[in-house]
Amino acid sequence: MFESARHYPPSWYAATSTAQQIERPALTQDMDVDVLVVGAGFTGLYTAHNLADAGVNVAVIEASRVGWAASGRNGGQIILGFSCDMPPIEAALGLEAAQEIWQLLRSAAADIRHKIRHHHIDCELAEGHLWTSVLWQRIKLLSEWQEHAARHYGYEALQFVPRKDLPQHVGSERYVAGLIDHEGGHFHPLKYILGLARAAEEKGVRLFEQTRALSYTSQGDGCVVHTAQGRIRCRKLVLATNAYIDRLDPALAAKVMPVGTYMIATEPLPEEVARQLLPSNMAVSDNQFILDYFRLTADRSLLFGGKCTYSGRTPANLTASMRADLLRVFPQLAPYRITHTWGGHIDITVPRTPDFGRRDNVYWAQGFSGHGVVPTCAAGQVLANAILGDEHLLQHFMRLSNPAFPGGPLLRVPLQAAGMLYYRLRDYAIPGLSY
Repeated sequence: MFESARHYPPSWYAATSTAQQIERPALTQDMDVDVLVVGAGFTGLYTAHNLADAGVNVAVIEASRVGWAASGRNGGQIILGFSCDMPPIEAALGLEAAQEIWQLLRSAAADIRHKIRHHHIDCELAEGHLWTSVLWQRIKLLSEWQEHAARHYGYEALQFVPRKDLPQHVGSERYVAGLIDHEGGHFHPLKYILGLARAAEEKGVRLFEQTRALSYTSQGDGCVVHTAQGRIRCRKLVLATNAYIDRLDPALAAKVMPVGTYMIATEPLPEEVARQLLPSNMAVSDNQFILDYFRLTADRSLLFGGKCTYSGRTPANLTASMRADLLRVFPQLAPYRITHTWGGHIDITVPRTPDFGRRDNVYWAQGFSGHGVVPTCAAGQVLANAILGDEHLLQHFMRLSNPAFPGGPLLRVPLQAAGMLYYRLRDYAIPGLSY
């Protein structure tokens, strides 16, 4: 499913960040480096930042452009936690290790804000995330997490919002309760990652675009990465390719499945309309299995995301279908145009837990399962720490079980689609299905 391009996909993000889109050269000759990072998305650049801060000679190669894939197309929601939430991690690792990982996520969310301030990245940062429930029976997911987070993680930043108070935050009748995370937020992800790349280069990181890693081999106490333009010898190799691992490492590719997900943007809304939709200007997502998520931009466009596909093909009538989902939440937006529609691939694992690991001199982080803005920052810290000699946190993640998808290359897509149908039925509260 490899994709490569010299131009960013025609998203709202790409259209509103042209001044920051600096083209970088491709690799033109063989190179030696202490650490090579494959992939200039969030994970790769965070890892490079942390290594450069420690004085390591590090380079990053990217098959397309900085932030070209999920890092530059996502919902821009700063949400603490993983796609699987914390209970499966707690069950697998025990409470003490889960508490360490939660503190890692809090530190990552704080580090994102620090980088924005320290490197003067103009990315439209706004504060607050609202997690909502569509179904009455799922309100307990909100209240139970609030109680559990306070009791077991010492996390007091969550605020329960009953239905009567929801209009203070979201102008929709669809939701029956909400949970505010005051350490969450939202930003323009492409502007942010372009600023992150600039800051990495200022630290001495060498960054090459249009340089696809074709293969790699172990050699002595390091690795050799082969590209069309030359070979790169490195002591340590980091694979930060998200959904685009492809044939570069078949064993890792078997543990993630590329899934298409989509977004639309409205035209800029009148101020009074925008204020009625999202009075507190928080990012919003719901707790459906096939979720909706949305937020306002600095120019008062509404960005709305959801849906997923497994076929690798863009759904027919995508804009109309996404607009229908939008109007289910905000019917008052019927008079306003959709100006942009775009999508991209996320990398899901079978249990939706993150897959971070090490094999000899090769390190990786993948499997963010559509919930990566904060976890990728955590991954960059975990991988850099391990490369620098402290594998404590990496060992926690390596204890998580992330098996290969059943069915192999031919059957894993229809099997996963069948499984997703079950969860889609749960989202519609079909009688007889337990919750």
